[in-house]
Amino acid sequence: MTDEPTGGRPQVAVLGGGVMGETLLSALLTAGWAPEQVEVTERYVPRADELAGRYGVRTGASNAEAAARADVVLLAVKPNIVASVLDEVSQALRGGELVVSVAAGLPISSYEKRLPTGQPVVRVMPNTPAVVGKGASAIAPGTHATEGHLVLVETMLAATGLVVRVEEKDLDAVTAISGSGPAYAFYLIDAMAEAGVLLGLSRDLATKLAVATVEGSAALAAQSGDHPAVLRERVSSPGGTTVAAVQVLDAHGVRAGVVAAAEAARNRSRELGQQY
Repeated sequence: MTDEPTGGRPQVAVLGGGVMGETLLSALLTAGWAPEQVEVTERYVPRADELAGRYGVRTGASNAEAAARADVVLLAVKPNIVASVLDEVSQALRGGELVVSVAAGLPISSYEKRLPTGQPVVRVMPNTPAVVGKGASAIAPGTHATEGHLVLVETMLAATGLVVRVEEKDLDAVTAISGSGPAYAFYLIDAMAEAGVLLGLSRDLATKLAVATVEGSAALAAQSGDHPAVLRERVSSPGGTTVAAVQVLDAHGVRAGVVAAAEAARNRSRELGQQY
């Protein structure tokens, strides 16, 4: 394939039909790929049949055969089997195909050493809200990836939410903020709901209020463009309820805890990357 996107869509093989594989498949179709331009590999036959029926795409069990027909190979498999999948497909590649991976932790060098010399690789760090089109993905180019390859990946991922470019060295920090970040948000939602129950609300009502509040606050932050501290101050009347609440959060070290959690996630991401 050429490295510049053209009017025609390149043939894509999505290797792995799990949650992230389906998310990528759905994003491609939303971005304008036709079902016949996308192939998904999935060895669990009922799941393969489900994807074929739902999206009208070709499905199969052979990663090598799908890669041989593709211009772009999307790896959506778990990190512990990436090496074996690369060994499967490396001989099937014709040369020049773009390899894109959403597997966490694996450095680009681990792909390049298993693929033919000069193979373009782009690494993606997505997060789970991509499933509902509200994700945050960071993309980093390998040694042989070009501007055209990055533009193509951005086009492919556009329907999953925010897509940003970073250098690979920053992906561990991205993992700590957006990759692991949904867990921090869910943790906060759960804590807010528990507080509501403690204060006498039903669990269902407390959870609905917590979810809607976090969702609405994130939307306001995104749309306003104002610094979060400014938005917080607008909610905080002098001597009011919000000020009292934030003082307690500060006293309990919530901000410091979030920073420490992100540092721990960053460090663990580095450790995992060193295993490959």
